[in-house]
Amino acid sequence: MSRFQVKKVAVLGAGVMGAQIAAHLVNVRVPVVLFDLAAKEGPKNGIVTRAIDNLKKQKPAPLGDVADAVLIEPANYDDDLAKLGECDLVIEAIAERMDWKLDLYKKIAPHVAKHSILASNTSGLSITKLSEALPEALKPRFCGIHFFNPPRYMFLVELINTPTTQPQVLDELEAFVTSTLGKGVVRAHDTPNFIANRVGIAGMLATLKEVEKFGLTPDVVDDLTGKKLGRASSGTFRTADVVGLDTMAHVVKTLQDNLNAETDPFYANFATPPVLAKLLELKNLGQKTKAGFFKKVGRDILRFDLASGDYVPAGEKADEVYGRMLKKPAGERLKLLRESEGPKGQFLWAILRDGFHYAAVHLAEIAESARDIDFAMRWGFGMKQGPFELWQEAGWAQVAKWVQEDIDAGKALSSAPLPKWVFEGPVAQAGGVHTPEGSWSASQNKFVPQRRLPVHARQLFPESVLGANAADAATAGTTISDEGDVRVWTLDGEVLIASIQSKMHAISPDVAEALGAAVDLAEAEYKGLVIWSPDEVFSVGADLQAMLPAFVVAGIGAVEGAEEELQNTMLKIRYASVPVISAVRGMALGGGCELAVYSARRVAAMESYIGLVEVGVGLIPGAGGLTYIARRAAENASASTGTDLLPFLTEGFTAAAMAKVGTGALDSKKLGYLLESDVIVPNKDELLYVALQQAKAMADAGYRAPLRRTFRVAGRSGAATIKGQLVNMRDGGFISAHDFHIASLIANVVTGGDVDAGSLVTEEYVMTLERKAFCSLIVHPKTQERIMGMLSTGKPVRN
Repeated sequence: MSRFQVKKVAVLGAGVMGAQIAAHLVNVRVPVVLFDLAAKEGPKNGIVTRAIDNLKKQKPAPLGDVADAVLIEPANYDDDLAKLGECDLVIEAIAERMDWKLDLYKKIAPHVAKHSILASNTSGLSITKLSEALPEALKPRFCGIHFFNPPRYMFLVELINTPTTQPQVLDELEAFVTSTLGKGVVRAHDTPNFIANRVGIAGMLATLKEVEKFGLTPDVVDDLTGKKLGRASSGTFRTADVVGLDTMAHVVKTLQDNLNAETDPFYANFATPPVLAKLLELKNLGQKTKAGFFKKVGRDILRFDLASGDYVPAGEKADEVYGRMLKKPAGERLKLLRESEGPKGQFLWAILRDGFHYAAVHLAEIAESARDIDFAMRWGFGMKQGPFELWQEAGWAQVAKWVQEDIDAGKALSSAPLPKWVFEGPVAQAGGVHTPEGSWSASQNKFVPQRRLPVHARQLFPESVLGANAADAATAGTTISDEGDVRVWTLDGEVLIASIQSKMHAISPDVAEALGAAVDLAEAEYKGLVIWSPDEVFSVGADLQAMLPAFVVAGIGAVEGAEEELQNTMLKIRYASVPVISAVRGMALGGGCELAVYSARRVAAMESYIGLVEVGVGLIPGAGGLTYIARRAAENASASTGTDLLPFLTEGFTAAAMAKVGTGALDSKKLGYLLESDVIVPNKDELLYVALQQAKAMADAGYRAPLRRTFRVAGRSGAATIKGQLVNMRDGGFISAHDFHIASLIANVVTGGDVDAGSLVTEEYVMTLERKAFCSLIVHPKTQERIMGMLSTGKPVRN
């Protein structure tokens, strides 16, 4: 791996993007100095401190823990330029004005350390032109680094070199961005708006053109162009509102100012759409002004109507026939849309055709390979497939024929023909642009393999493109057992891996049994066990649908027996003679949270959402979650000077009683579901690698399971104190009578039941209390209403 060390970063510009980039650096524990102009009034760092304060209020939250805002060091250009010399990376993120950026570069250049990389976060200005303001010595260490908004959550970062950028500089920066910042890097050519915004904004403008042509409304378009089409759930117009219509207009202007009809045959479509121009005139800029293409009034959603210049009721959906079309296999889907007689079907074919057409015509100019365009659109615009992947899956030659026929018939947005490489040579012979050998580079006229840097060795199953035949985690390695819901396998013969395969990785009795068997096998033959799955859910908890039939047939005894087996599985994991590592990504809810906290260690992706949510369906955590809360409170209390358990119990009780879920790994740590000894991994694709390394390291260090020991509980007096607060909440109308009942049961369990304060108990004792409380709720009519409501609608029932 690269020896380049980033010990501190400077971010220049405390605007929306600069402040959020600084926040993400703090999230991944990189010290950061945030610069801006000196304030004309008040403290000189006032502009920066206000920006830092705003980070605490923004949604979605840029900071993993709002308390970390204090870790961002404020600075200004008048007094603090010397601090740049302490930084290994300087990211410029000021407003998109070439003249302002050039002036700033002249000001900072003498202060940038000789080894430091300087990178501009411009969204589309020429990196080469920006470099012209720099001294010769700094040019080799200058490049573009384009984050997508919001930078904490968006996976894509584009890196752009100039003719004078040293290749090693880009490699070093890519390693840092990939592993430390947790991003997917695409290298773009230095062309206007680079790759994602060039293709994505051109696609959005094309969509607006086709909307006008087919006479569709924003609500119908968003219904068609969201999840149904394999794109971001917010669709076209809602996405524009979230991004900000001023931001969109700026990116459009970059296209208008830097391109022309000769350099881009689609240029005629880059005029600002009349509806966008009108909304900008009204200063309705989208979500930030609470009005854009859509506007919320009370509980009603309205859409902007250009004809009337006012907002009218929204909510219209497309006919279900189009949803059924979009579920068909790719080739059949495109054929149905192209042959559709209705305007909505014709619209869908048109925007897909426009996307294929634009990507093919511009591939040679904007990207090294088709892979980069597909990754950019997936990671930057939320598409399940990039345009080339969909084209290839649907049948390369047939789709190419359809697109060219539309071009020849004047139906396309440009008369530019598809490039010759589409129909002739290696791409036509291979049936597409993606092959096991590599992806098509139109500029090099050959298939090029995916770039591999030493940092990529940490990604055992990196994201790939359709047609590349990359290793599939679902079938990789050596399978030891595969009982359907759990695959037990190994990559190296040293550490066992258990992958839950049930829907949403729900934990049924069969899953619990298979996990227990995996522990037994790991103890007998391996160094450790890692619980990991290759998709975005760790586990949503107990499988209620699997539990209900047993309850109907055999009564509450069957449920109690299943719960006891699940609790025993958790204890088996906790006291296994080899380390069991939970590699958590995405949701770890209810039983998924319990599975994680009973593991010897957790290796969690930055975006891990962990919590005990059972009260949402009228239950309490029944697989050891409350026992964990009681034990951790006792352990924390014993490490302090005080003797009162309640202060250490309050946070855990509140989290369980209110079904709090961490808004990321850092917040989950605050809730107590991750510990200081656990490992947080910024890049989701490195999760399995790190978990396996942790298991081996713990085993090689002579891992021993914790000794079973008793622990103190708060007893009946502690429960009474908690219930006193609950009475006030119930009587004040903040919680229902059933909420009070559930919370009271949680209080009884975490305080150890009807015993004196300070009594010593075992985990098995508290688990018995937990199990009995769980089963008492299963038979409660109001809990059954909540369970059935959740199973039928997917939404919690309040009763």
